Amino acid sequence: MLNLLYRPFLLPAFCLAALLAPMQPVFSHEFWIEPEKYQVNSDDSLKAGLRNGQLFKGARLPYFNHSIRRFDTVQNGEVTPYKGRMGDRPALTLADLTPGLLVALHETTPDLITYETWDKFASFAQTQGFGDIQRRHQARGLPESGFGEYYTRHAKLLVSVDHGQGSDRAFGLETELVALQNPYTLMVPDANYPAILPVQLLYQTLPRPHTQVEVFERSPDDSVQRHLFHTDATGVVQIPVRSQHRYLLNSVVLRPLEGEEKAVWETLWASLVFAIP
Repeated sequence: MLNLLYRPFLLPAFCLAALLAPMQPVFSHEFWIEPEKYQVNSDDSLKAGLRNGQLFKGARLPYFNHSIRRFDTVQNGEVTPYKGRMGDRPALTLADLTPGLLVALHETTPDLITYETWDKFASFAQTQGFGDIQRRHQARGLPESGFGEYYTRHAKLLVSVDHGQGSDRAFGLETELVALQNPYTLMVPDANYPAILPVQLLYQTLPRPHTQVEVFERSPDDSVQRHLFHTDATGVVQIPVRSQHRYLLNSVVLRPLEGEEKAVWETLWASLVFAIP
C-alpha cells in the first residue's frame, strides 16, 4: 500500500516466477532487521532476518549482495563488514560472539517505484508525516501520475550478548536512529509501568528536529500497536518502553530528486529494532 516490496531480493528467483501467475506489485511499509532472539549467549550464534512488511510483521528476505550497499556488525566498538552466502535465509548468521551490546547495520542500494495515481503517493506521504506534499509537488510543476520515487533502507538492530552492556552510537548511516541509552540495561519497573528511552534521529550525521517517528510495539502475546511521536529541536524523541516488549522505530526522509528520468522524489527509510528484557 505504501512502498514496493524490497524487490531486489526477489528478482533473482526466476524459477519461482516462472511457476507463478503474473503478480501485481506488493506495496508495504517498513524494512528492518529482526533477530530470532534478542538476548543471546556468547557461546551461541546470532541469527537475524531482513524483513519487509507492515505493523512489525512481514516477509523474511534472503541475502542478495547486489542489493546491499552496506552490511556491518559491531561488537565492542569494532565494525566488521558482514558477507553472507547468496540466498541465505536468515540473511545474517554470526558466531564468535563477544559479550556486550551487538549492533547490526544494513543499507540497501536504491530501488524504484512508479506511482500511476496521485492518491497512493499522497497517502504514503501523509502517513509518514508529510502533510504538505501536494503543495511541494505542485510547486515543482510535477505531474500527478506516472512519476517515480527512488527509495533506500537504513536499518539498525540492537542485540544483547550475555550481560549486554555497551552503548549505541552514530555509525554514519545516511539516516539513522540512535538509542541514547542501552535498552537492555535500562531500568524498567515492569510491563505496567513504562520507562523512557531517548532516541536521536539523524540525517547526514545531523539531528533531524520536529520529525515524525513511528513506533511499533509488540507485546508478549504478539499483538502490535502503532504510536506516533515527534523529535524535539535536537532531534531527540522520548519513547515509552515496557519490559518484555519488542520495538521497531521507523522514520522517513522525503527529498526532491532532480535530473533523473525515472524519479522526481527520493525516500530514505531509517529503522531501529530492539527489545526490553
